[in-house]
Amino acid sequence: MKKTPELLKNNRYPLYQILFFIGTVVINYVLPRTASSYGIPLYLDNVGTLLASVLGGYLPGILVGYLNNIINMQGNPGNAYYVVLSTMIAASGAYLGKKGYFDRFTKALVTIPVFAFIGGVLGSILTYLLYGYGMGEGISAPFAKALLESGKLSVFWAQMTSDVAIDIVDKAITVILVFIIIRLIPERFKPGLWLTGWRQAPLSPDALKVVKKSVTRSSSLRGKIITIISVIMVCVAVVTTVISYILYRQFAIKQYTYSATCAAKLAADLIDPEMADEYIRSGESAPGYATVVHGLEDIRFGNPDIEYVYVYRFTQNGVVVLFDLDTPEVAAQKPGDVIPMEKYLMPYKRELLAGEPIKPLIDDTIYGRLLTVFEPVYNDAGKCVCYAATDIKIEDIRVTTLNYMTKVFSLFIGFYIFVLALCIWLVDYHLIFPIAAMTVSARRFAYDSEEAREISVERLQGLDISTGDEIENLYESLSKTIAETVGYLEDVEAKGEEINRMQNGLIYVLADMVESRDKNTGDHVRKTAAYVKLIMEKMKEAGLYKDQLTDKFMKDVTNAAPLHDVGKIMVSDTILNKPGKLTDEEFEIMKSHTTAGSQVIASAMSLVADSGYLEEAKNVANFHHERWDGKGYPAGLAGEDIPLSARVMAVADVFDALVSRRSYKDPFPFEKAMEIIKEGAGTQFDPEIARIFIESEEDVRKVTQAHEEMLGKELREPGSPM
Repeated sequence: MKKTPELLKNNRYPLYQILFFIGTVVINYVLPRTASSYGIPLYLDNVGTLLASVLGGYLPGILVGYLNNIINMQGNPGNAYYVVLSTMIAASGAYLGKKGYFDRFTKALVTIPVFAFIGGVLGSILTYLLYGYGMGEGISAPFAKALLESGKLSVFWAQMTSDVAIDIVDKAITVILVFIIIRLIPERFKPGLWLTGWRQAPLSPDALKVVKKSVTRSSSLRGKIITIISVIMVCVAVVTTVISYILYRQFAIKQYTYSATCAAKLAADLIDPEMADEYIRSGESAPGYATVVHGLEDIRFGNPDIEYVYVYRFTQNGVVVLFDLDTPEVAAQKPGDVIPMEKYLMPYKRELLAGEPIKPLIDDTIYGRLLTVFEPVYNDAGKCVCYAATDIKIEDIRVTTLNYMTKVFSLFIGFYIFVLALCIWLVDYHLIFPIAAMTVSARRFAYDSEEAREISVERLQGLDISTGDEIENLYESLSKTIAETVGYLEDVEAKGEEINRMQNGLIYVLADMVESRDKNTGDHVRKTAAYVKLIMEKMKEAGLYKDQLTDKFMKDVTNAAPLHDVGKIMVSDTILNKPGKLTDEEFEIMKSHTTAGSQVIASAMSLVADSGYLEEAKNVANFHHERWDGKGYPAGLAGEDIPLSARVMAVADVFDALVSRRSYKDPFPFEKAMEIIKEGAGTQFDPEIARIFIESEEDVRKVTQAHEEMLGKELREPGSPM
């Protein structure tokens, strides 16, 4: 498990963390204002945000970025719309910090283009969508003006180039300052600054990697939750955006219509209806004409949304111009000019000729798509002598709506990044990490030994999950179930070992009973089993038969060794105990103990589902008298056609027969017996097995002496069989 930092062991840790994050907010507040007061053309408004991200993680960095924009919007409400950039810089900083980019200065410099792209390129595009490009008084304005005056760049590219250039310098200084501050913070404080929410014993970095790389059949739970949150947020965003767009467009059209109507009424009030004919006849020389034109210009100047202001009279022969103002794009018509009625007005021709009021119009004209308001001007006789009209370009409404939607989108993306970071943080520490830790602990649970089981149980219980919800209930149930399972397993294992000891004891008793029929008192079955085990251990050390000499195989052969002569139960006592040499017929009967043993064991195997070591017992009983040169019995097998267990048994059996007393012979000296084994290598015995046995002479002698001492002790004890 992860070693708990010293700060985490006392109650001061939350205070240090809070003070650190407050400090990053203060840095974001102080540096931009300091730069501004000294006339330094830099923003420096993300130093605290980046510092909080690199040392604190996604959530603190994004939160500091949010607070930065909230604080700055007090002086300029427009700063709120740039929260998306702050959150993107925070998220990028946390990611790059986790990847170690701020561990070395050269790697930290690599991050500058990333932050410059967010602040410069994306920031410039956002500014354009919000306000359009104008040569205002911002930090980048002087450079942008110089580029524009050079005549080589458009307004868009001049502003974009200026913003990016300034931001590269700004983010370079930001990264350098952050790197320096990180180096100044003592190392013992840094682990405690990363915002965690462990509801369990903290996982080590290696364990976290295992958790995050865990393979699932389809998508991970974390991915599903993030997807669900994203889908919900996107659906909310789409619905909100569509509704906002419709409502804002309706509101904008209503507001623009109101502005155009007011402007048209003001224009109508400027017109002296009794002078209408004079305005047409005399034009600019008519009395008061210049005053009316000046008033109309004031109306247009006072309402920048108004594109065109004019006064027309509608007749059967066309539209007669009374007043018209110049615009940069369109030259004004002269007073008295008669122009054709535009197509979009044809549906309203009757009302216009009759001098009746008409509703505001939105339609395509020769000057583009316009919102037009006509205000009738009546003389004292109540007759409409002309119409004062104002036009607003629908494009202006579209741009205004686009600006509004950009603001909504920017605020939403910033909020979405914050909500996503918060949800991921909560999901990770309250759901993903506890579940993954339980999964990894369960997968690593080892049942192969008592020590391994104890370690595994301690590992699981050491997770100490305390989410206070269903996850904690699941953890407690899992811990209890596994602990009880381990207890049951230990009981079963103990019973199994007891049964195994009983089984082996019965086998030794059976083998001893068989051996005792030929009056053998040399503890033959135990000694041969000990020799077999010793030979296989030495062979494994020497690297022989690596594929076959597994732990299971060696255990099976050792357990099978006492049954190698079980077939003697089918041989009569007369032959077994004959003191002299056997006749050919008697020897043939004696040789049958190999096949008889194989048949006895085969019968036992047919009674159990799992034959266990009986398979090797069958091989040992049937083939332990085969010879390497093929002259043995009962099948006359040669070389490696003889099962390995039987070849090992052959050496052990012959050696013990040589050094043991029999009814028909005295025991051979130890050295003489070893010499006979050596002579039989390559003819009677597997040469490699014989060599290993001979090279292990000291260990063989110890086994022989140990069993002789044990046998002597048993013979000396009262009640021991003689």
